[in-house]
Amino acid sequence: MTTTKYILTGIALSASIAFSSCKEQTQVETTEQTETVVENETPEYFLLRPEVEKAYGYSHAVKIGNEIKISGAVSMDDEGNATAIGDIEQQMINCYSDLEKVLNHYGCTFDDVVVENVFTTDMAKFLEVAAYRGEIYKNQFPTGSWLGVKELALPEFLIEIELEVYSSK
Repeated sequence: MTTTKYILTGIALSASIAFSSCKEQTQVETTEQTETVVENETPEYFLLRPEVEKAYGYSHAVKIGNEIKISGAVSMDDEGNATAIGDIEQQMINCYSDLEKVLNHYGCTFDDVVVENVFTTDMAKFLEVAAYRGEIYKNQFPTGSWLGVKELALPEFLIEIELEVYSSK
């Protein structure tokens, strides 16, 4: 019985050492990768409507390496006023128009979009017009979420669309 106890303890100790060794190696590799990314990647910010975005305190898009994060687009004019009030389909079209301007700035198209999140204050109406997305995403749809929310930044906004893009450019 005593011999079996020592053998089992030895096996457990060996497994613990091996696991610990692998864990340390993984941590070193992860740290080295993180340092490489930080040293070689500088964020590039883009403002679609500089005065509006500065007033609200956000950038419309940020590119780091091959990834671009695009803030939620809403249906607004260049002064930040809501447009197409009460018309969710036209607001959605206006959102995609603004998103296309941001994509074009980075030399991208909707084919480069990998995540699309839609926020709406009226999911039932959005579902009635969501097929329009087929005109935007002609090759494949990105991953993402459709979220019903209580309200957006202004009460007139019915929809907001944010994107994440992967660009090889």
